[in-house]
Amino acid sequence: MKSSLKPISNKAFRSFVKVVFCVFMFAFSLSASASHEEENTFKPGEMIMHHIADAHQIHIVGSIYIPLPVILWHDGHLDVFSASKFWDGFDAHGHLKFKPYTASSGTTYENHHEIIEVINPSEHVAHEDHQIAEGLEHTTTKDTLVEDIVAEEKIIQEEAAHHVLPTDFSITKSVFGMLMIMAILVWMFVSVAKAYNKRNGQAPKGMQNLLEPLILFIRDEVAIPSLGKKKAGRYLPFLLTVFFFIWLCNILGLIPFIGGFNITGTLAITLVLATIVFLITTFSGNKHYWGHIFWPPGVPIFVKVILVPIEIMSIFIKPAVLMIRLTANITAGHIIILAFVSLVLLFGQSSAVAGYSVGIGAVLFMVFMFFIELLVAFLQAYVFTLLAALYFGDATQEHHHEEAHH
Repeated sequence: MKSSLKPISNKAFRSFVKVVFCVFMFAFSLSASASHEEENTFKPGEMIMHHIADAHQIHIVGSIYIPLPVILWHDGHLDVFSASKFWDGFDAHGHLKFKPYTASSGTTYENHHEIIEVINPSEHVAHEDHQIAEGLEHTTTKDTLVEDIVAEEKIIQEEAAHHVLPTDFSITKSVFGMLMIMAILVWMFVSVAKAYNKRNGQAPKGMQNLLEPLILFIRDEVAIPSLGKKKAGRYLPFLLTVFFFIWLCNILGLIPFIGGFNITGTLAITLVLATIVFLITTFSGNKHYWGHIFWPPGVPIFVKVILVPIEIMSIFIKPAVLMIRLTANITAGHIIILAFVSLVLLFGQSSAVAGYSVGIGAVLFMVFMFFIELLVAFLQAYVFTLLAALYFGDATQEHHHEEAHH
C-alpha cells in the first residue's frame, strides 16, 4: 500500500524556519520592550518609602535637593563632608543616584539606601567589574571574556570583607527638622515668659495670646486631673514641652514643598521620647507603686505568680506603646496621601483621560485627608501627653491605706 504522506520539501522547510524565527524575534522584542517599560514604570512603593524615610538631603521639589552635612567617626578619625559628594545624577523618576566617596582620611564610604557604609577598595573594584560585565552581557554574546570577568568578580566578592557601619553623627533630614522645631520652641517659650513678666495682670497679646489657651488646656485638662494640683506643677514643664514638640513636628510634616519632613514618624525620635517617659516614670515611682508591681496587695499567691510577670512587662510595654502609636499614626497619614498621588500617576500612565478622571477624585480626597491630618497632628500630641501624665500619676499616687479601711 502506497503512503499518502509526502516528504516536506526544502522550500517549505525554509519557510517554516523563517516563520518560527520571526515569531521568536517578535516575542523577544516584546519581552525587551516590556522589560524596558518595567524599568521606566512608576513604582508607587519606592516613591512612598523615598518620601517618608529619613535621608541625608532635603528634597524640595522635582530634582531640587538641599545636601546636609555627613559626620562619620571611623577607625579613630572624624570625616565631615557634604552629602552631595555621594550624588551621581538622577534616575528616570528624579530621585538621586549615589556613588561611593573617598574622604580625606582615605576611607571610602557608600550611601546604601541612606545607610552610610565603609567599603574596601577591592569591593569598589568588584562593583565596577560587575557593571562592566553587565554592559558586555547586554552588548555582546556570552564569550569567555565575560565569563572570566564574572568569575573574577565573584572571587573578589567572596574574599572581600563585609561592609562596616561607621558611627554616624550626620545631621539627617529628621535631625535637621527636630533642631529647627527645638529652636522654634525656645523662641516661643522665651517670648511668652517675657510677655508674662512685662504684662503681669494684663490681657495677653501676640504670642502669649496664641499659646495661653493651649498651655491652660494642658495644665487644667491633662496635668491636674492626672497628677493632682500638688504634683502637676512638677511635671508640667515636661508635659508642655513634649506636647508642643510633637504637635509642631506633626504640623511641619504637613507643609508641602519644604522637604516632606516625617519627624515623629521616625522611630529613633519617638524611641527617645518614649525612653524619657520611661525614665521619669521609673525614677518617680514611690514605694506604693513598686509594691503594687512586685507584690500586689489583696491578691492570692497563685494569682501573683501570673500577675507579677505581667506587671513587670507592663513597665516596658507602656512606653513601647507610646512609641509605636505615635510613629504608626503619623506615618500612616503620610502613606495614605502619597498613595492617592501614586494612584493618579499610575492611571495617568495608561491614558491621560484616566489620569485626569482619577485625579479629580484623588485630589478632593487628598484635601479631605489633609484636614484630617491637621486634627490627627493635634490628637497624637494630646494622646502622648495625656498617657505620659497618667503614667506619672500612677507612679506617684499616694497609698490610701486600703488595708486600714478593711
